[in-house]
Amino acid sequence: MEYKQIQELIKTINKSNIGELSIEEKDFKITIKQKKENIQTFVNAQPIQSNFLPQAPQPTSLPQQGGAPAAPAEKKPAAADTSNLVAIKSPMIGTFYRRASPDKPLLAEVGQEVKPGQAVCIIEAMKLFNEIESEVSGTIVKVLVDDASPVEFDQPLFLVEPN
Repeated sequence: MEYKQIQELIKTINKSNIGELSIEEKDFKITIKQKKENIQTFVNAQPIQSNFLPQAPQPTSLPQQGGAPAAPAEKKPAAADTSNLVAIKSPMIGTFYRRASPDKPLLAEVGQEVKPGQAVCIIEAMKLFNEIESEVSGTIVKVLVDDASPVEFDQPLFLVEPN
């Protein structure tokens, strides 16, 4: 086999999905292997979130299917409660932290009064720690995200009952 033929064969293999090719002739043997690359797959934000938190969607969907009488009873008060609540949402994608550092107290907890401009959590994005401030005055009713969990842009983090 000539050098030019080998070059053409390599080019053809690189353009194809063939992982490995071996050719044997009388006094000649050649094996061509494609380099394995790390392939990054980008997925819609919602499936990523559900993959990271598989237990969160399941409890809400299972009672609705299995216990039909219980689910509406739970939903009606929640719907009435959430109608007057304001959500503090994530302004970025990153990792949610409730403390400025592991040895510091929680920035915000259920029952705590918050004012506009008050830091309620930290979101780490690209090795930068960003303080997220409340835009509303009121009492924190619920923390919607677990500490050290990934969050998406515009994802609700806290529910606040405005004053």
